[in-house]
Amino acid sequence: MKSTTLGTLAAVATGIAATVGAAGPAAAAGTVPVSVPLGGVSQALDMEMPHLGAQLPLPKSGAPEGPRYVSGRLLPERTLPQLPVTGGLPGVDARTPLPHVVDEGFDHVGVDAPASDLRALAPGLSVDAPLTAPNPGAFGLPSTKLPQAGVLAPTFQTVADANVATGPGL
Repeated sequence: MKSTTLGTLAAVATGIAATVGAAGPAAAAGTVPVSVPLGGVSQALDMEMPHLGAQLPLPKSGAPEGPRYVSGRLLPERTLPQLPVTGGLPGVDARTPLPHVVDEGFDHVGVDAPASDLRALAPGLSVDAPLTAPNPGAFGLPSTKLPQAGVLAPTFQTVADANVATGPGL
């Protein structure tokens, strides 16, 4: 094999490996970190500034469960199925300085609430027609009945966590 062919093959293999290696963490990240840059303000005012950061969740929709057919009904049980959505509650990381009253120096107060997973189901709808299934006793004609309608309530499931801490330094 020529050296130019071997070099081209190595460059292609390296490019594929870099693409696959970079695509994994980007696709697996469920949140986008956001930080508030206050370093310039701290230097301009010559004082300690708070540190602020957050994590914003990326919502992802799932596949809804299909309608379920039940004997004795003309329409399926879930006419408008519930759509599952996964995402998260936003997280926050904040620290602020607390100056000492008597002497020089700072302590800090911090709040750390990491982003937490959130699973939700959108509302759905279940309706039934005002007719029954064909009745063999009535020559195959359906009978009438009261129409039925029901709303499937949305659901939310999460576990939130937070820490509030104080300590020396910033």
